[in-house]
Amino acid sequence: MRKELSTGFNQRQYMNSGEYEVFFYKDLDLDHVVDHSHSYYEVYFFLNGDVSYEVEGTQYRLQYGDYLLIPPEVKHHPVFHSTGKTYQRIVLWISRNYFETMCSWSEDFSYSFRYVQESRHSHFRTDFVTFQNIQGRLLDLLEEIHGNKAFHMLNAELQIHSFMLLLNRITYDMLHKVPAAYENALYLNICDYINNHLEENLSLDHLASFFYASKYHISHVFKDNMGISLHQYIIKKRLQASKNGILSGIPFGELYHQYGFSDYTSFYRAFKKEFGLSPKEFREQAVLPKGY
Repeated sequence: MRKELSTGFNQRQYMNSGEYEVFFYKDLDLDHVVDHSHSYYEVYFFLNGDVSYEVEGTQYRLQYGDYLLIPPEVKHHPVFHSTGKTYQRIVLWISRNYFETMCSWSEDFSYSFRYVQESRHSHFRTDFVTFQNIQGRLLDLLEEIHGNKAFHMLNAELQIHSFMLLLNRITYDMLHKVPAAYENALYLNICDYINNHLEENLSLDHLASFFYASKYHISHVFKDNMGISLHQYIIKKRLQASKNGILSGIPFGELYHQYGFSDYTSFYRAFKKEFGLSPKEFREQAVLPKGY
């Protein structure tokens, strides 16, 4: 662990920076912190200690791999069960204005905190590998903030954005755990539906509505099984089917629409990119029925 990045606890509960602050706290003799709240968002990552954490009257016993999401104006404090054990944690503070700026770019940044505010549940538990990734990202961020490399503050901002997306993905995955058998069935059913409805609307919104699954989950399941995105798969299936249509003698003016393309130009470009030939060149090279 990079000891030079750690500090003892500072009782300050206000931000010096107008955007975000990160602390790697390491204390041996801390045995009391008053119940408090503040005007910014707090993300708390527990590393070590004999500690529970109370948030709005609900107490969570902590272990390595836990994190807490604490919205503004929510009362919270640690509860120490014994002394003599080092209390370690990494804390990220994000100001309201900075958080709202991120969310104005994409509402996805608010996913985890939105869940906490709706459910009033602040505690999350990860596996060892996931938390190692979280810890590494935060220590990298601390090094960047306190370093003196060129453009270090710009890079720190990029890391903050990337980290919040990572955290939201981890939160989402924990909240949407499903059995592997279900995921496999969902994947096969989607493939079957696509193959039988190539000429219809196959947007992610439509598939999510039809299969009663989130867009993120469908995308995730598909990428895991195929190694390509859902959109890429649909395009490939439509193009492959269009080759059969060409061989069957379907006119180009009807072909693109029959296989789900919005216009001939987009069909032409996709076909040539996929096969290295234009539809006309493919037809001319193929063995067609006599008299075509």
